[in-house]
Amino acid sequence: MFKIILALLGYYLFGILGAILGYIAGSIIDRYRAYGVGAVNPLTGAHRQTVFLETVFMLMGKLAKADGHISQNEITHVEEFMQKLGMSPTHRQLAIVLFKQGTATDFDAGPKLNEFMAVCGHTNSLKQMLLVYLVVMALADGHLDAAEENVLEGVALHLGYEEQAFKQLLEMILNQSHFAGGQVTSASALEDAYKALGVSKESSDQEIKRAYRKLISQYHPDKLMGQGVPEDMIAMATAQTQEVQTAYDLIKKSRNM
Repeated sequence: MFKIILALLGYYLFGILGAILGYIAGSIIDRYRAYGVGAVNPLTGAHRQTVFLETVFMLMGKLAKADGHISQNEITHVEEFMQKLGMSPTHRQLAIVLFKQGTATDFDAGPKLNEFMAVCGHTNSLKQMLLVYLVVMALADGHLDAAEENVLEGVALHLGYEEQAFKQLLEMILNQSHFAGGQVTSASALEDAYKALGVSKESSDQEIKRAYRKLISQYHPDKLMGQGVPEDMIAMATAQTQEVQTAYDLIKKSRNM
C-alpha cells in the first residue's frame, strides 16, 4: 500500500526519479508492517539459512586445520556433531563438502564472513549462534587449544565483538558445557553455573533472572529458525537451553529463589 502511495507522491513532486525513490521507500515500510521490525522476510529466509550453514561448516573446517593438520579424531568429531544436530542427508552431504573447503590451506575466511555479515549480521542472535556452534565444535575433543582460540577470536572480531565481549561469551559457553545432559558433576558446579549465565555470586536475584531469560530467548528454537538457522540445526540451541536451565536451577536452589 505505502509503496503505491509514496510512488504517486514522488512522481507528483519530483517526476520519474521521485516515483522510483518513493516506491523503494514504500516497499521498505510495507515489509516492516508485514513482518515486524527485525523479522525475516520469508522470501530471503532460505538464503539466510544457506549462508548460515555454509559459514558454520567452512569455519569448522578452518578450526580443525588450525593446528596444521586434521586428525581422524577431528573428522569423527565432525561426523558426531552432524549426527547430534540431526541434519538431513542432503544438508549432511553439503556440510561435508563445505568442511573440506574450509580445511584447504589457501582458504580465506574473510569473504565468507563478509557475506555472513551482509546477510545475517543484522541479528545478534545469529552472530552469537555462529560462535556457539564453533566453540562447541572446538570443545568436542575435550579441550580448547591456543590455535583454535586464535581462530575463534579472529571470527569474533570480524563479527563485531570486542575482545572482552568475546572472552565473556567464550567463558559462558565453556561453563554451559559443564551442564551438558542436565548433569551436575563438578565440585565447582555452583561457580560454573554463575559463569554459564554471565553473572557472579554478587549479582542480585533480579540480575540473575534477567540474564537467564535473555539466554533462553537467544536460544529459542522458533526465534532462531525465524531468523535463519536451518530447522535441522536447531538441536544444538535446544541443548544449550537445557544447559542454561540446569545452571539456573542450581543457582535458584542455592539461593532459595
